[in-house]
Amino acid sequence: MAADELRRVGTDFVNNVTVSQIKQLLDDLTTQRVLNEEEKDSVLEENPSRADQAQHFIDMMLKKGNVACMKMINILMEEHPEFSLTLGLTPLPLLVDQLDLDNSPMYILNEEAPRLALIITNKTFKNTRLNRSGAEKDEEIMEALLRSLRYEVVMHEDLTGKQIEKAVSEFSKDQRLKQADSAFVVIMSHGKMGAVYGVNWTEEEPDEFLIDNIYEYLSTESCPALLNKPKIIIIQACRGAKNGAVIVCDNVASDSAAGAETQPGPSAPHAVEECLEEDTLFPGTGKKMRLAHQEKDFLSFLSSTPDTVSYRDTRQGSLLIQYIDQVFQAYSHECDIEVLFRKVMRRFESKLTNKKQMPTKDRCTLTRRFYLYD
Repeated sequence: MAADELRRVGTDFVNNVTVSQIKQLLDDLTTQRVLNEEEKDSVLEENPSRADQAQHFIDMMLKKGNVACMKMINILMEEHPEFSLTLGLTPLPLLVDQLDLDNSPMYILNEEAPRLALIITNKTFKNTRLNRSGAEKDEEIMEALLRSLRYEVVMHEDLTGKQIEKAVSEFSKDQRLKQADSAFVVIMSHGKMGAVYGVNWTEEEPDEFLIDNIYEYLSTESCPALLNKPKIIIIQACRGAKNGAVIVCDNVASDSAAGAETQPGPSAPHAVEECLEEDTLFPGTGKKMRLAHQEKDFLSFLSSTPDTVSYRDTRQGSLLIQYIDQVFQAYSHECDIEVLFRKVMRRFESKLTNKKQMPTKDRCTLTRRFYLYD
């Protein structure tokens, strides 16, 4: 149990944790609403020494039980890996997201099977003011990441809406999908709710590709080769023009924690906020038949919540793509795809200061756990 694990390393934690680490852990646990502001302040203000603060902290977390202890260990291993190693904490898979484990089966992977991924990146537009500086980094990062995960990558650049449609359609008919154990589709462009923009987009003549069409082309009916296989969709594009931030009242503990501004930590991408741009502008076959779900085994990861913008660093690329790369590189050997995406979402909780963005999982019909490694 997580509480037993935290109790086991408690003495070493008290002897070795630094004041800055205590403060960071308290901030993270307050952001996640494991602690409130009064509990956080009690650790820092009611104890004269670092060791006393650490002991108070450990005692308080143990009283909160396994869920709270699990979250603290999760943060320790994710944000302070070297210190976690010093403490000799149990490997992450045994502790993280333990409450989610329901003994559900996993998708069967085949090390020798080909894997196929489609990447479409729109960088250069007919209207040059729409050019997406930094998108070349997104393309480079996603290609390298997917290839490292054994995917054969089909690449397209600077497509119109109709050309995107054709590329997705052709991908759905690729004969290699019959042997594949999974597939990725990644589309990166400007966008709005329900659509991404082609490179000829103007306000007078919208050039768009409807995201829903992906599910049509990869459905059981249109793409039987991917029946019962995970299909992961990643869309880096705005879904509207609204900012994802709101002003919250500082005198309510839970609200102030959720809205507090914090500086990017060491794991944040190298993104300077003034370099961030918004990716937006205002019967008769004679064969035995059986029924199958029209849409199943999908998971979509969209870069923002409905009607809000997504941000892209003009030098380093989109925040979503940078975080996906960081998380997948660190945890794809240990965590299933839904846990990986949740880790990406958590990185958006506090890394930006004046700009806010939160990616979302959408149309999840995965019935099993999908691990990128078997």
